Order: sequence, then C-alpha cells, then structure tokens
Amino acid sequence: MTTFTVHVSEATAAKLDELAERLDRPRADVAARAIEDFVEREAWQLAEIEAGLAEAERGDFASSAEVAHVIAKYVKPAIQG
Repeated sequence: MTTFTVHVSEATAAKLDELAERLDRPRADVAARAIEDFVEREAWQLAEIEAGLAEAERGDFASSAEVAHVIAKYVKPAIQG
C-alpha cells in the first residue's frame, strides 16, 4: 500500500469527515475508497472512449437503417391531418 498527501478544500474535508462519521469508518478509509472508485470509473470511461474512437477509425458505424430503428423506439411520429 502506498501513502501520499492530498490537498482538498476545507468544505471537502468537512464533508469527508461527516461521511466518515456517518459510515463509522476512519477518514483515511473513506478517502481511499473515494479515490479507488474515481480511478476505476475514469479508467472505464477512457477505455470506452478509446474503443469508440478505434471503431470510428475502422469505419465501423451504424447504418442509416440501424440509426432509424433506434430513433423510432424513442420518437413518436407527428400526427398529420
């Protein structure tokens, strides 16, 4: 395990302390969990973006029919008449 110092605002520190108290956990445990959650979420999001860019570079796009099908699920046609 690695230890390092992180600077946060007084408001964030107060919220962290409140959460730690409500969770009956040490402040360091709550902060470590928050950092771990953030890192996992950001890593996942970046991987998804990179995968999408790779698909685009390969020219792997949805066809017009596929796009129309998805849109039709969410958009009702206007009533004419």
